Parts: sequence; C-alpha cells; structure tokens
Amino acid sequence: PSVVESREQIETIAAALAKQGVRVLRGSAFRSSNDPYGFQGLGEEGLKLLSETASRHQMLTFSTITDSSQLPLFARYVDIIQIAERNMQNYALLRELARLDKPLVLRRGTSSTIEDTLLSADYLLRAGNQQLIICERGIKTFETYTNHTLDISAIPVIKKLSHLPVIADPSRGTGRRDKVAPLARAAVAAGADGLLVEVHPDPDQALSDGAQALDLPRFAKLTEQLRIIASAVERKL
Repeated sequence: PSVVESREQIETIAAALAKQGVRVLRGSAFRSSNDPYGFQGLGEEGLKLLSETASRHQMLTFSTITDSSQLPLFARYVDIIQIAERNMQNYALLRELARLDKPLVLRRGTSSTIEDTLLSADYLLRAGNQQLIICERGIKTFETYTNHTLDISAIPVIKKLSHLPVIADPSRGTGRRDKVAPLARAAVAAGADGLLVEVHPDPDQALSDGAQALDLPRFAKLTEQLRIIASAVERKL
C-alpha cells in the first residue's frame, strides 16, 4: 500500500500478496505530502504494524524515511529503507543512512538526470553502504496526462553505467491506475530488477494515492503477465 492505514488493511494486503509470491511488504508510516490536510501516516505505530504483519507472512519490510530523527525507528522496524526523491540530494541524511547495515533504495529525483542520481548513489557507496538499489520513479516533463513520465530507458542505461540493481515504480511514475500494468510490463521487459506496485483492497477509499493503486484481483492478473514477460527476457519473477 501507499501508507499503512490500519491493522486490518495491512493484513488483508499482506495475505493476498504472499499468495502471489511477493517477498517484500512496503508501506509508508511518515508521509511527506504536499497536502497539509491529507493523511500524514501513523508514525511509529504504522512501522510496528508493518513489521508485525510482514513477520507473520515471512516478508521483509520496506518503508520511506523522511527525516534523520526517524533513524532509530527505521533501524528497529524496517529491513529496506527508501530515500524519497526529494531527499536524493540531502547529503547529510545520505551519510547518516549509509552508516546503517541495511539495504537502501535511492529514488531518482523528479528533475534529476541519470548522472545526478548516480552521483548521489556514490555518496552512499563512498560512505560505506554497498547495499544500494536505484529506483526509477518518473521525472517531470512537459507532459501533464500522467503524474510523471516514467523513464523506461533509464533502466538499461543505469545498468550499463553502474553495477547497481534498478527497480521501477509505475504507480507513482504514472499516478493513474490504468497505466500501472502497461508500465510495469515494460519495466520488466527493459530489465528492471524489481517493481514497486501500490495495492489496496478498495483503492477508491484509500487514505492516500488511491488513484494509482491496483485492487487485489488486478494485481494478481498483473503478476501472471509479468511471469510470462520475465521468462521471455531470461529473468525470474
């Protein structure tokens, strides 16, 4: 899900995803939203629910850190820490995160070039953390139909220029539910090592980003399609 809303919500999603072979459960507990009136997350309680639910289903936890003050909580509850795009060039935060012995996901900034992204990655690598993943999540262009423009070409380019794994976020990259599946399929075909796909039992009632979330049946159908594409490009799902 985009955010952890309740115990019931995260359990429903985790149980369904585990049946599809999903190994990592993502959910935000601290939101850094442009909307001051929107849902801001459950904070530590959200991370605790995420951790407890993931443990029951033999999954790893994945969440986005927004401030260095959250480091002790993330060290306790989160297996894979994501660095939000707006913090991609927050070098002080990058150095602190690099000290943790945890995998880190660096999200490409909305106005950042591939070179900018790899330079930020170097901050983490040089500071001692070699467990780094790059996330292509879309960039700002003059196109307004989608939330961002998911740069599929960045996937093979980054894999050529670096040794780092690359995942793609077609949910945030498009902001439109009906475009998530096509872009997810394209990302796998382009060589992505993983996907971030937002899922919700009832997307129209989601407290955050429901417009870009798949319901559980749509996600199940997508995984079937991705298995075929992954096999065709000599990859595994």
